Amino acid sequence: MIEMVSATHAGMVRSHNEDSIGADASIGLAVLADGMGGYNAGEVASGIAVAMISTEMKKALANVNGDLDVATAERLVNEHAVRANSAIYQAAQNQAQYAGMGTTLVVALWHDNSLIVGHVGDSRLYRFRAGKLEQVTRDHSLLQEQIDSGLITKEQARHSQNKNLVTRAVGIDPEVETEVHRYPVQTGDIYLLCSDGLNDMVADEDMELTLSSLQANLPLAAEQLVQQANDNGGRDNVSVILVRVLKSFPARSGFVDKLKSWFR
Repeated sequence: MIEMVSATHAGMVRSHNEDSIGADASIGLAVLADGMGGYNAGEVASGIAVAMISTEMKKALANVNGDLDVATAERLVNEHAVRANSAIYQAAQNQAQYAGMGTTLVVALWHDNSLIVGHVGDSRLYRFRAGKLEQVTRDHSLLQEQIDSGLITKEQARHSQNKNLVTRAVGIDPEVETEVHRYPVQTGDIYLLCSDGLNDMVADEDMELTLSSLQANLPLAAEQLVQQANDNGGRDNVSVILVRVLKSFPARSGFVDKLKSWFR
């Protein structure tokens, strides 16, 4: 029911890539994390988050056997983000080289003609619909708080030196609050998950133009978005996941499916 493609690159300045991504169209799950921490700790944190959530969510979705309502889907997204937070925090406590590591997180689950998205930090999810790109998630960052309070404008925020100051991250504290919301989806929607290495280097208007021009070829669109970030300086790792809704995907009733199977 959906098409997923992804691309990631270390960028033009960083020596290694601390972003991690996971995309599984068979269960409608996309996960993106942007790690932070000294040495290789950032990529450890993001890797734990993506691996844990991708693996455990697949098991959980298999166990519900099609009887998954939206409320349960929202709970699963939140629960697995919490578990990832605990795993990263414990690893940081137990191994000195990982002290203080953490990661941003975006978890997106497409189910029953809906998108359930949970996020922590300043990695983002956008929706491209009817030729317009709209930011769906709201950054957990100092800049966003300054914008909300009227201290700075969005344009001033684009040129701020405080872009990387997040107010919430996975693995930094024993507990974390994951912001979880549900949105109705439409056939033809394209969703973009990205680390800040994309939106810090490429204006929303340019991302919109790229998706408008290349929407028929999602793999090329993903590559082009990464290339644009690098062409503009590539000061950070850059990762994107693009997801296109191909057709309606209402939830199946477990009982009805079982009943039908008896007469096949």
